[in-house]
Amino acid sequence: MNDKRNTRQTPFHKVLPVVAGLAGFVVLWQLLANLYEPFILPSPAEVAERYRIMISNRQPLASHFGITFLEALAGFTLAVITALPLSYYMYRHPFLDQLLTPFIVGIQAVPIVALAPLLVIWFGFGITSKVLIAALVAFFPVVTNGLVGLKETDPRLRELLQIMGASRRDIFFKLEVPSSLPVLFGGLKVGMTLSVIGAVVGEFSGAGKGLGYLVNLARGNFDTPLIFIGLIALAGLGLGFYLLLSLLEQILMPWKKKSIS
Repeated sequence: MNDKRNTRQTPFHKVLPVVAGLAGFVVLWQLLANLYEPFILPSPAEVAERYRIMISNRQPLASHFGITFLEALAGFTLAVITALPLSYYMYRHPFLDQLLTPFIVGIQAVPIVALAPLLVIWFGFGITSKVLIAALVAFFPVVTNGLVGLKETDPRLRELLQIMGASRRDIFFKLEVPSSLPVLFGGLKVGMTLSVIGAVVGEFSGAGKGLGYLVNLARGNFDTPLIFIGLIALAGLGLGFYLLLSLLEQILMPWKKKSIS
């Protein structure tokens, strides 16, 4: 009989592929940088030196990072608290689903780059327009996956609970919510990542701070290393949000972790 404990991955085995992947990326980056001028593709060392100059000139990256973090998080939160109830009502009322779906798809089909300047005109250059842009981008995957997840609830289990006298509240919390969580978290992860993109697009349209503003400023000054600094920070922000949702997914769905192990 095989010992299942020997097949379980230790934390070291889980971290090793990530470290190896990052190391391989840096090596490939350095090799490609040797083929181009620093203006086209700066090396990792040149990007690190540019970051050191930022720190020495008292131009902290953290302030720009914090603004974009706040905009993306607020936009994602706004998308969730509006999309989830709407997906439930669309699930409960098919007529509402048929009525609203064309409008939701139509709004999503409009490029956010084209819509962002209009929202900036309406709501100003402050954080409000950036939050709304991030919320609009994140709204579609959350409401769509929430609706799809609820529709995948097994009708036989619903009938069984109804026969056993379960209330509408019991069916919702004990059947529909657990059944929809795997699909819903897929939409939440996509929406969280898209909210970062939405915040950056809003900053491109008009802002005085944020990672998008920093990248836009560096582009105007032809400061390629600074662009890379902003892009790396954005990648780290998106990855952090993704890992946070993955942790929440493990907490809310412990049975998924057990089935994998």
